[in-house]
Amino acid sequence: MPLISHSTYPGPPKYYLNSHIETVIPSLFRKIEGIKYLRERIHTPDGDFLDLDWSRVGGEALILISHGLEGSSNRHYAKGLVKLFNSRQMDAMVWNNRSCSGEINLRPILYHHGASDDLKTVIEHVLKNNDYQSVFLAGISMGGAQTLKYLGEEAADIPEAIKGAAVYSTPCNLPSSASTLGLKINSFYKNRFLKKLKKKLILKAGQYPDLIDLERLGRVHGFEEFDTYFTAPLHGFKDAEDFYRSVSADNWMSLITVPTLIINALNDPLLGKACYPVQLAEKHRHVYLEMPKRGGHTGFTLGSEFTWVEYRLFQFCAGLLNL
Repeated sequence: MPLISHSTYPGPPKYYLNSHIETVIPSLFRKIEGIKYLRERIHTPDGDFLDLDWSRVGGEALILISHGLEGSSNRHYAKGLVKLFNSRQMDAMVWNNRSCSGEINLRPILYHHGASDDLKTVIEHVLKNNDYQSVFLAGISMGGAQTLKYLGEEAADIPEAIKGAAVYSTPCNLPSSASTLGLKINSFYKNRFLKKLKKKLILKAGQYPDLIDLERLGRVHGFEEFDTYFTAPLHGFKDAEDFYRSVSADNWMSLITVPTLIINALNDPLLGKACYPVQLAEKHRHVYLEMPKRGGHTGFTLGSEFTWVEYRLFQFCAGLLNL
C-alpha cells in the first residue's frame, strides 16, 4: 500500500506564517541561477510547434519536466529541478506548452490541463532522437496533471525507457481544484492567471480575428466563465463543467503501470479534497501518495537553494534508476 503515512518535510522557515505566504514568496522571489538552456523546436502532428529547453551534462538518464499553468521552462520550480538533477549527472529537459515559450503558437488553440497529447509528442520525439535508456517524468501543478493523464492513457503502451514519474502540487481532480481556485480567498491567484491568459487570447485574436469575442473577454472575471466561453469551445468541450470533468487526471490514474509519486501538501490553497487520492494510493501498487502538512502550492521551502520537494523527487528517481 504506497500511501506514505509520514512525510519527511520539516516545514518552512518560521516566518512563512501560512499557506499563502508559502506559495507566494517562492513564486515571486525565488531565483535559480546558472541554467543555460539549448532550445529545440519540434512540430506537432496538427501543424503547430513545441519548444523544448535542454540542459545536458552528458548523463545517461533524463528528467523530462512539465510546467504549471502559465508557467514555462524559466519558472523557478522548473529550473530548480533542472539544476539539482544536473548536479547529480542527469540530463534535463523542460517542454513548454503551446504559447508558453515566449512566442504565440500557430493553431487556433492554446493548451490546458488535459494536453497529454502534446506531452506524448514530446516523449516520442525524445526517445526517437536520443539514446536515453532511462527517462523519469516530473510534473508541477498543471504539468503534474498532464503527466498523470499521459501515464494512464498510455498505460498499455508506455515506452520501456520511462522508469517512473513524480508530480507535486497537482490538481488530480480538476473540478475540485477549479472550485477551490474560485474561492474569494484565492482571488490573488485567480486574477494573476486570468490576466496572463487574457493577454494570450488577445494575441490569438490577432491571428484569428473571428475566433475570439474580445468584448466578452473583457467582461470575464472568473475561471468558470473564462473556461465556458473560451477554453471549452476552443478545445472541443461543451462548457467549463464538461471540460473539467473530461480532462481530469483521476479519470486515468487507476491505470498507471509505472511507479508514480504524488506529493500534495495538505495546506495547498489551490487543491480541493478530491485532489488527495488516498483511497487509490491505499490499493494501487504503483501510485505513491505523500501529503506533507505544510508546503503550500509549489512551495516546500527549506531556506536553501533547493526545495524539499526537489530533493524528494530526486530521491524517488534515484531509487528507481539505481543512481
